[in-house]
Amino acid sequence: MHQQPALPFAKNALEPYISESTMDYHYSKHLKAYFDKLNSLTAGTQYADMPLESIIQQSEGAIFNNAAQAWNHIFYWDSLSPKTDQSPSGELLNAIQRDFGSVETFKTQFTQAALNTFGSGWAWLVLTQEGHLQIMSTSNAHTPIETPGLKPLL
Repeated sequence: MHQQPALPFAKNALEPYISESTMDYHYSKHLKAYFDKLNSLTAGTQYADMPLESIIQQSEGAIFNNAAQAWNHIFYWDSLSPKTDQSPSGELLNAIQRDFGSVETFKTQFTQAALNTFGSGWAWLVLTQEGHLQIMSTSNAHTPIETPGLKPLL
């Protein structure tokens, strides 16, 4: 069975930006439903013991949707932190400056990609096979790990 991982922080750790009740709903009900449905759909199938990444790359329909949304949500929460004073540094900072000009330009473009994602979807910062940073948007459950050569970073 696929297990829902623990949050990397307390449910109230992101307040005032994301409330504890919002985190509780999305983690305890929304994400749990993806895992419950995925486990019911994959029981006794080739997908039952596969990692989420493999299921995403090899399945379609309801199995894909539940595996991908579970993975997307885990990745999202692992990208967040209650520490608000963090800034890119080192190689990441250098890559952002090279590919976007500045951190502020990156933030503006990333925010715009998120705001322009219609309905259910995701904004991503990915590393391309050529070693460049790129902002992309996916709809519904889709994720960059479906595309060979893309590595999601944020």
